[in-house]
Amino acid sequence: MSDDVRPRRAWRLQGGPPTEPMPLVDLLRRTPYRNARVASEAAEEARVRSALDLAVRLGELMLRSGAGAPQVEGSVAAVCAAAGLTTVEIDITLQSLLIHARVDGVSSVTALRVVRSTRHDYARLVAVHELVDAFVNGHIELPEALEQLRDIKRAHRTWPDWVVTLATALLAGAVAVMIGATLFTALVTLLVVLGVSAVARLMGPLRLPDFYSNAVAAFVATALAWTAYALGSQGWLPVGGKDFAFVVAGGIVALLPGRTMASAVEDVISGYAVTGAGRLLAVVVSFTGLIIGVAVGLSTTIRLTDALSFSFVAPSVLELRTSQAQWWAALAGALVVGSCGAVTMQTRRRLVLPTAALSVVAAGVYSVLTRALDVGQVTATGVAAVGIGLVGRLVALRLGSPAMVVVVPASFGLLPGLTIFRGLYELVGESTDIGTLSFQAGVATLLGAFGALLAIATGTTLGEIIASPWDRRVARVRRRARV
Repeated sequence: MSDDVRPRRAWRLQGGPPTEPMPLVDLLRRTPYRNARVASEAAEEARVRSALDLAVRLGELMLRSGAGAPQVEGSVAAVCAAAGLTTVEIDITLQSLLIHARVDGVSSVTALRVVRSTRHDYARLVAVHELVDAFVNGHIELPEALEQLRDIKRAHRTWPDWVVTLATALLAGAVAVMIGATLFTALVTLLVVLGVSAVARLMGPLRLPDFYSNAVAAFVATALAWTAYALGSQGWLPVGGKDFAFVVAGGIVALLPGRTMASAVEDVISGYAVTGAGRLLAVVVSFTGLIIGVAVGLSTTIRLTDALSFSFVAPSVLELRTSQAQWWAALAGALVVGSCGAVTMQTRRRLVLPTAALSVVAAGVYSVLTRALDVGQVTATGVAAVGIGLVGRLVALRLGSPAMVVVVPASFGLLPGLTIFRGLYELVGESTDIGTLSFQAGVATLLGAFGALLAIATGTTLGEIIASPWDRRVARVRRRARV
């Protein structure tokens, strides 16, 4: 037995490896840059400082644009390795990025950036991905990479705010169609979400935290939906009890913190416990505000309904699956949800159609599982999410983009808006028409909705992990297509 084998077996017998810095090569595992060019010579101090400046500014921009900790660490590690940094420590939290590099046995350099606000901008994430890919493969040098990063920061957003607002409203209307609404009800949903956006714009100067803004937006959406229902009960609009549920469900999906949930679970699974816990707490607080807003709105409107002698349709007639809609309507709605979801995340124009197509595939898988095979909602959601993660990673890399840019918007059609509505309706329902419903049933339904959200987050992450071994083949095909 050789001497270099004995130490490795020694720590295995003792229960694990020594707690030393993880090599950059290991940090690049399962990332699109794991086959990147690694500099053979150690960098001088001036180059170390320039490389850390590029890495920390790049990582800060990724965090501000909505990237998760694993994507940020992979990109930062790839840049450091390509720049010739051999000993690097990377620490990422929810709001900060710290990189420490040793120049020699005596001196070291540390760079820190604090992320004070986030705003999803997937077009910038694609641009950063292209920049890192070019740098680690030797197509551009360090000074040019720094200049390109400055250009990326200064670039205008792909979609103007009014387009994003309209896309959000269209997304909510398409979700209503997916769960069984008519085109007229989808139009009502669109108008309701536009009304919520107008109220949010009026509250903009107050700069309310997400908890309060979500609660107000959810209450306004519920109140506007009930107004449409009240007009329908008088025969002025073709809106009934089911339509009221569909409108609120569409509004809930438009307000759900879907991306934050996915990032939180991915961070926890990948070993970033502190960052993941922070994101999960943000999701819980934001989700609680949404629930409170809808619950207060439902409680108020139910009392108004009783006072005005209207009659609600009990939520027991509402199925928790999308089988109330025709299959073609569910797929058409998924197409709109995917494309509008991509626009709301500020993705590049050329990625809108691939994202929409992936959303249709996910809706098709979900429909087959629930309609033909009678699979449960959470299980079907998880299976469809795995498919989104697997196919989305391969498609995204083929198009020169990080996987999350395609995967996240494509999963919006799986968000359980109708399940959340029914759970809240069961919680606040007190009239004799819904006497069979109870507080316990409402809690159980809401837990099912949370299970669906968790299935989406864990499923997409698992799909990406399964697809990661094919990264090299996809990259090779992409390079051939360029030639």
